[in-house]
Amino acid sequence: MKLDQALQGQLAAMVADEGLELLATEVVGGGSKTVLRLVIDGPDGVDLDRCATVSRQASAILDVEDPIQHRYVLEVSSPGLDRKLYRAEDYSRFAGRRIKLRPKPSYREHRQIVGKLLGLEDDMVRILNDDGLEVRLRLEDVFEARLEVDWNSIMKEGKTHS
Repeated sequence: MKLDQALQGQLAAMVADEGLELLATEVVGGGSKTVLRLVIDGPDGVDLDRCATVSRQASAILDVEDPIQHRYVLEVSSPGLDRKLYRAEDYSRFAGRRIKLRPKPSYREHRQIVGKLLGLEDDMVRILNDDGLEVRLRLEDVFEARLEVDWNSIMKEGKTHS
């Protein structure tokens, strides 16, 4: 299930008024276990207070629009360290970072591609895989792409700041 464009526009405008960006609206699960997730981000990231503010405002909009005809949970979150790449611009923005990409099931050459994101060129996602080979995949053939978290670097940073 997807929210209609008008409602997504309302939510995006409300989030923009908070100085943030609505990256995605996702409806997952079904019946009483349905979750409506709003993924938001900002130039300096997103903290819990900003998520709570957006949640209160989104709840007011959703109470009026009533897009889901049964009980559901509203979840407002940041994209996280292992963020999904939602838009074409993300493939340029995060060039140089490690990603894990899952092609759509119809793409049979690879089940999963892991490596350094080289960017997007003519609607082709370019990745330097761990074998040192460049893999190209049409953006439309991407099912999901996420940044890989380099826990070793994070742990090293944490130890130097102690």
